[in-house]
Amino acid sequence: MTAQRLRELHQGSELLVLPNAWDAGSAAIVQHIGAPAVATTSAGVAWSNGWPDGDQLPAVEMIAAAKRMARVVTVPLTIDIEEGCSDDPCEVAALVSALVDVGVAGINIEDGAKSPDGLVAKLRAIRAALGGRDLFINARTDVYLRGMASGDAAVDEVLDRARRYTEAGADSLFVPGIAVVDEIRRVAKAIAPTPLNVMLVPGLPSRDELFAAGARRLSAGIALSLEAYASAAKMGAEFLGKGDAPQITYPALNAILAR
Repeated sequence: MTAQRLRELHQGSELLVLPNAWDAGSAAIVQHIGAPAVATTSAGVAWSNGWPDGDQLPAVEMIAAAKRMARVVTVPLTIDIEEGCSDDPCEVAALVSALVDVGVAGINIEDGAKSPDGLVAKLRAIRAALGGRDLFINARTDVYLRGMASGDAAVDEVLDRARRYTEAGADSLFVPGIAVVDEIRRVAKAIAPTPLNVMLVPGLPSRDELFAAGARRLSAGIALSLEAYASAAKMGAEFLGKGDAPQITYPALNAILAR
Protein backbone atom coordinates (compact mmCIF):
# COMPACT_ATOMS: atom_id res chain seq x y z
CA MET A 1 0.00 0.00 0.00
CA THR A 2 1.12 3.50 -0.80
CA ALA A 3 2.25 6.58 1.05
CA GLN A 4 -0.78 8.35 -0.39
CA ARG A 5 -3.09 5.88 1.32
CA LEU A 6 -1.31 6.56 4.61
CA ARG A 7 -1.74 10.28 3.97
CA GLU A 8 -5.48 9.79 3.39
CA LEU A 9 -5.87 7.87 6.65
CA HIS A 10 -4.78 11.02 8.52
CA GLN A 11 -7.63 12.99 6.93
CA GLY A 12 -10.49 10.70 7.92
CA SER A 13 -13.65 11.39 9.92
CA GLU A 14 -12.25 9.76 13.06
CA LEU A 15 -8.98 9.36 14.92
CA LEU A 16 -6.43 7.08 13.26
CA VAL A 17 -5.56 4.64 16.06
CA LEU A 18 -2.43 2.52 15.54
CA PRO A 19 -1.38 -0.27 17.94
CA ASN A 20 2.36 -0.33 17.26
CA ALA A 21 3.99 -3.57 16.06
CA TRP A 22 7.57 -4.72 16.67
CA ASP A 23 8.23 -7.68 14.35
CA ALA A 24 6.66 -9.55 11.44
CA GLY A 25 4.41 -11.62 13.68
CA SER A 26 3.00 -8.66 15.59
CA ALA A 27 2.64 -6.69 12.32
CA ALA A 28 0.57 -9.51 10.85
CA ILE A 29 -1.57 -9.62 14.00
CA VAL A 30 -2.12 -5.86 14.02
CA GLN A 31 -3.33 -6.07 10.42
CA HIS A 32 -5.43 -9.17 11.20
CA ILE A 33 -7.34 -7.39 13.98
CA GLY A 34 -8.32 -4.59 11.63
CA ALA A 35 -5.75 -1.80 11.82
CA PRO A 36 -5.83 0.24 8.58
CA ALA A 37 -2.04 0.64 8.72
CA VAL A 38 0.87 -0.91 10.60
CA ALA A 39 3.24 1.38 12.49
CA THR A 40 6.22 0.16 14.47
CA THR A 41 7.57 1.05 17.87
CA SER A 42 11.31 1.70 17.62
CA ALA A 43 11.89 0.29 21.09
CA GLY A 44 10.01 -2.90 20.30
CA VAL A 45 11.84 -3.40 17.01
CA ALA A 46 15.18 -2.87 18.74
CA TRP A 47 14.30 -5.31 21.54
CA SER A 48 13.07 -7.96 19.11
CA ASN A 49 16.44 -7.77 17.32
CA GLY A 50 18.49 -7.98 20.52
CA TRP A 51 19.34 -4.29 21.00
CA PRO A 52 18.37 -1.71 23.62
CA ASP A 53 16.23 1.25 22.60
CA GLY A 54 17.91 4.57 21.96
CA ASP A 55 19.18 4.65 18.35
CA GLN A 56 21.29 1.52 18.94
CA LEU A 57 19.78 -0.78 16.30
CA PRO A 58 22.08 -0.97 13.25
CA ALA A 59 20.57 0.28 10.01
CA VAL A 60 21.08 -3.08 8.28
CA GLU A 61 19.00 -4.84 10.95
CA MET A 62 16.27 -2.20 10.75
CA ILE A 63 16.03 -2.70 6.99
CA ALA A 64 15.87 -6.49 7.41
CA ALA A 65 13.11 -6.17 10.02
CA ALA A 66 11.13 -3.85 7.76
CA LYS A 67 11.49 -6.28 4.85
CA ARG A 68 10.08 -9.12 6.96
CA MET A 69 7.13 -6.98 8.02
CA ALA A 70 6.47 -5.75 4.48
CA ARG A 71 6.24 -9.38 3.33
CA VAL A 72 3.33 -10.19 5.64
CA VAL A 73 1.19 -7.05 5.48
CA THR A 74 -0.84 -5.47 2.70
CA VAL A 75 -1.86 -2.26 4.50
CA PRO A 76 0.55 0.73 4.60
CA LEU A 77 3.64 0.08 6.71
CA THR A 78 5.36 2.94 8.53
CA ILE A 79 8.64 2.42 10.35
CA ASP A 80 9.93 4.38 13.34
CA ILE A 81 13.60 4.98 12.54
CA GLU A 82 14.36 7.01 15.71
CA GLU A 83 17.06 9.52 14.67
CA GLY A 84 17.87 7.56 11.52
CA CYS A 85 20.80 5.50 12.86
CA SER A 86 23.20 8.37 12.12
CA ASP A 87 23.85 12.08 12.53
CA ASP A 88 24.91 12.27 8.89
CA PRO A 89 21.96 13.39 6.72
CA CYS A 90 23.31 11.48 3.71
CA GLU A 91 23.50 8.24 5.69
CA VAL A 92 19.98 8.77 7.00
CA ALA A 93 18.73 9.42 3.47
CA ALA A 94 20.37 6.21 2.27
CA LEU A 95 18.65 4.25 5.06
CA VAL A 96 15.27 5.72 4.17
CA SER A 97 15.78 5.00 0.47
CA ALA A 98 16.50 1.37 1.34
CA LEU A 99 13.33 1.18 3.44
CA VAL A 100 11.25 2.53 0.58
CA ASP A 101 12.84 -0.08 -1.68
CA VAL A 102 11.56 -2.89 0.56
CA GLY A 103 8.01 -1.53 0.59
CA VAL A 104 7.78 0.98 3.44
CA ALA A 105 5.13 3.69 2.93
CA GLY A 106 6.05 5.96 5.83
CA ILE A 107 8.56 6.71 8.57
CA ASN A 108 8.80 8.41 11.93
CA ILE A 109 12.00 10.36 12.47
CA GLU A 110 12.78 12.30 15.64
CA ASP A 111 14.88 15.19 16.86
CA GLY A 112 15.59 13.60 20.25
CA ALA A 113 17.62 15.78 22.57
CA LYS A 114 19.50 17.43 19.72
CA SER A 115 19.12 20.72 17.90
CA PRO A 116 16.22 20.86 15.45
CA ASP A 117 18.78 21.88 12.82
CA GLY A 118 19.85 18.26 12.57
CA LEU A 119 16.39 16.95 11.79
CA VAL A 120 15.80 19.73 9.26
CA ALA A 121 18.97 18.67 7.43
CA LYS A 122 17.92 15.01 7.51
CA LEU A 123 14.45 15.77 6.17
CA ARG A 124 15.85 17.76 3.28
CA ALA A 125 18.36 15.01 2.48
CA ILE A 126 15.62 12.36 2.55
CA ARG A 127 13.38 14.26 0.15
CA ALA A 128 16.30 14.91 -2.19
CA ALA A 129 17.35 11.26 -2.17
CA LEU A 130 13.83 9.98 -2.83
CA GLY A 131 13.45 11.98 -6.01
CA GLY A 132 9.99 11.19 -7.35
CA ARG A 133 9.29 8.34 -4.92
CA ASP A 134 6.58 9.12 -2.39
CA LEU A 135 6.93 8.64 1.36
CA PHE A 136 4.81 9.79 4.31
CA ILE A 137 7.13 11.40 6.86
CA ASN A 138 5.96 11.82 10.46
CA ALA A 139 8.42 14.20 12.13
CA ARG A 140 8.64 13.68 15.87
CA THR A 141 9.68 16.33 18.34
CA ASP A 142 10.62 15.34 21.89
CA VAL A 143 9.98 18.73 23.53
CA TYR A 144 7.32 17.25 25.82
CA LEU A 145 8.68 13.72 26.15
CA ARG A 146 12.07 14.95 27.38
CA GLY A 147 10.67 17.80 29.47
CA MET A 148 12.54 20.50 27.53
CA ALA A 149 9.77 22.98 28.32
CA SER A 150 6.22 23.08 29.67
CA GLY A 151 3.03 25.06 29.23
CA ASP A 152 3.14 28.00 26.82
CA ALA A 153 6.89 27.64 26.34
CA ALA A 154 6.46 24.03 25.22
CA VAL A 155 3.70 24.94 22.78
CA ASP A 156 5.80 27.75 21.31
CA GLU A 157 8.85 25.50 20.92
CA VAL A 158 6.79 22.73 19.30
CA LEU A 159 5.24 25.18 16.84
CA ASP A 160 8.61 26.62 15.87
CA ARG A 161 9.94 23.12 15.19
CA ALA A 162 6.75 22.10 13.38
CA ARG A 163 7.12 25.00 10.97
CA ARG A 164 10.72 24.13 10.22
CA TYR A 165 10.08 20.40 9.84
CA THR A 166 7.10 20.92 7.55
CA GLU A 167 9.06 23.31 5.35
CA ALA A 168 11.82 20.69 5.14
CA GLY A 169 9.44 17.97 3.92
CA ALA A 170 7.49 16.48 6.84
CA ASP A 171 3.87 15.41 6.24
CA SER A 172 2.78 15.28 9.87
CA LEU A 173 3.95 16.16 13.36
CA PHE A 174 4.32 13.68 16.23
CA VAL A 175 4.41 15.17 19.73
CA PRO A 176 4.75 12.30 22.24
CA GLY A 177 4.08 13.37 25.81
CA ILE A 178 1.60 16.14 25.09
CA ALA A 179 -1.55 15.43 27.11
CA VAL A 180 -3.30 18.67 28.09
CA VAL A 181 -6.30 19.09 25.82
CA ASP A 182 -5.91 22.87 25.47
CA GLU A 183 -2.28 22.48 24.43
CA ILE A 184 -3.22 19.76 21.95
CA ARG A 185 -5.89 22.07 20.52
CA ARG A 186 -3.47 25.00 20.20
CA VAL A 187 -0.82 22.92 18.45
CA ALA A 188 -3.28 21.19 16.12
CA LYS A 189 -4.93 24.48 15.10
CA ALA A 190 -1.61 26.22 14.49
CA ILE A 191 -0.12 23.46 12.31
CA ALA A 192 -3.29 22.67 10.30
CA PRO A 193 -3.67 21.19 7.74
CA THR A 194 -0.59 19.22 8.87
CA PRO A 195 -1.98 16.36 11.02
CA LEU A 196 -1.00 16.01 14.66
CA ASN A 197 0.03 12.62 16.07
CA VAL A 198 -0.08 12.04 19.85
CA MET A 199 1.00 9.04 21.94
CA LEU A 200 -0.74 7.05 24.65
CA VAL A 201 0.39 8.42 28.02
CA PRO A 202 -1.25 8.58 31.47
CA GLY A 203 -3.86 11.32 31.65
CA LEU A 204 -4.40 11.55 27.90
CA PRO A 205 -7.90 12.77 26.95
CA SER A 206 -10.41 10.35 25.45
CA ARG A 207 -10.28 9.54 21.74
CA ASP A 208 -13.33 11.70 21.06
CA GLU A 209 -11.76 14.60 22.96
CA LEU A 210 -8.48 14.16 21.08
CA PHE A 211 -10.20 14.25 17.71
CA ALA A 212 -12.33 17.25 18.69
CA ALA A 213 -9.15 19.05 19.80
CA GLY A 214 -7.60 18.45 16.39
CA ALA A 215 -5.40 15.37 16.89
CA ARG A 216 -5.57 13.00 13.95
CA ARG A 217 -3.47 9.99 15.00
CA LEU A 218 -2.99 8.10 18.26
CA SER A 219 -0.02 5.78 18.68
CA ALA A 220 0.32 3.11 21.36
CA GLY A 221 4.11 3.54 21.53
CA ILE A 222 5.85 0.79 23.49
CA ALA A 223 2.71 -0.33 25.35
CA LEU A 224 1.96 -3.54 23.42
CA SER A 225 5.54 -4.72 23.01
CA LEU A 226 6.44 -4.08 26.64
CA GLU A 227 3.34 -5.93 27.80
CA ALA A 228 4.25 -8.87 25.55
CA TYR A 229 7.72 -9.16 27.09
CA ALA A 230 6.33 -8.73 30.61
CA SER A 231 3.81 -11.49 29.92
CA ALA A 232 6.57 -13.76 28.60
CA ALA A 233 8.56 -13.17 31.80
CA LYS A 234 5.56 -13.93 33.99
CA MET A 235 4.58 -17.10 32.16
CA GLY A 236 8.19 -18.24 31.87
CA ALA A 237 8.79 -17.80 35.60
CA GLU A 238 5.64 -19.75 36.40
CA PHE A 239 6.69 -22.55 34.05
CA LEU A 240 10.13 -22.69 35.69
CA GLY A 241 8.49 -22.80 39.10
CA LYS A 242 10.32 -19.62 40.12
CA GLY A 243 7.28 -17.78 41.46
CA ASP A 244 6.89 -14.12 40.64
CA ALA A 245 9.03 -12.85 37.77
CA PRO A 246 11.10 -9.68 38.12
CA GLN A 247 9.15 -6.69 36.85
CA ILE A 248 9.86 -6.01 33.18
CA THR A 249 9.91 -2.25 32.70
CA TYR A 250 11.33 -0.13 29.89
CA PRO A 251 14.64 0.55 31.72
CA ALA A 252 14.85 -3.06 32.92
CA LEU A 253 14.47 -4.48 29.41
CA ASN A 254 16.94 -1.97 28.00
CA ALA A 255 19.44 -2.99 30.68
CA ILE A 256 18.99 -6.69 29.94
CA LEU A 257 19.81 -6.06 26.29
CA ALA A 258 22.70 -3.63 26.86
CA ARG A 259 25.48 -6.19 26.40
